[in-house]
Amino acid sequence: MSWLIKQLRGLITVTLIFLILSLGVIVLTIVNLPRLIPLQSVKKYIGKLSNEIGSLIVASLKITIKAIHKPKWEFEIPQNLETSNWYLGMSNHLSWGDIFILLFAGHRQVPLLKFFMKDELKWIPVLYLVHKTLNMPFLKRHSIKSIKKNPELRKLDIISGQKAAKRFARNPSVAFSFAEGTRFTQEKHSAQSSPYFELLKPKIGALSSALSGMPDVSYLLDFTIIYKTKKTSAWNFACGEMNDVKVIVKAYKLPPEILTRNTSSIDYKNYFQSYINKIWEEKSQLLESTKI
Repeated sequence: MSWLIKQLRGLITVTLIFLILSLGVIVLTIVNLPRLIPLQSVKKYIGKLSNEIGSLIVASLKITIKAIHKPKWEFEIPQNLETSNWYLGMSNHLSWGDIFILLFAGHRQVPLLKFFMKDELKWIPVLYLVHKTLNMPFLKRHSIKSIKKNPELRKLDIISGQKAAKRFARNPSVAFSFAEGTRFTQEKHSAQSSPYFELLKPKIGALSSALSGMPDVSYLLDFTIIYKTKKTSAWNFACGEMNDVKVIVKAYKLPPEILTRNTSSIDYKNYFQSYINKIWEEKSQLLESTKI
């Protein structure tokens, strides 16, 4: 009987999430029609209005999940953060449900989180409209194998990232990246020989691209998601099996060496990678110390 109740809860959750997102995207699409006018002032105003609507959508989802699942969320967020500032953001990645948890954790504490999305997802109508209305850019990345064959592809990736990041600069945002590039599994961890506890090796590509297009960013927010379950599929989330979760946010003032935004320099990239690696070491220790 309990199994049947879980499945029914999952079905209700998915249905309501779909309805809220669909209605939200329809409203955003209508609101964004004036962006066809080629004036930056219009685009900026519409962007601000879209962010407010996006925040209302997050609030609706948050209320819905709370009502259905009665979750045990614990969000630890620095008190000095502001919704009127720009930030970089990153976190570990375990599930599709991470996106909802992160949005809920940051809601009204920081600006709306704007995720870099994989280019392959642009064929999903809802995500494509989110991309167009909330300035959540698709990012195309070529494989290391392809870049070795044709080094010019790396430049194309950088240009693509910088172009995408300019969307974030119009209105206060958190340009967000899952630094591992993919969801964590023990198999991927072993294949990488990752030195971090329950973390894959971090990448700086999206963070570097975002920073290059956001002149007002000076802080990096690192979100650590800790689930008290190993069941982390999208359906597990919908069924309420990922309700017990803690999110710890740490704010890092970016050093001058990174704020030069000299993304074409090898020394800059190495320094940036080393900086993120140190944060990842702290995250690894945090995860290990909170292991259930």
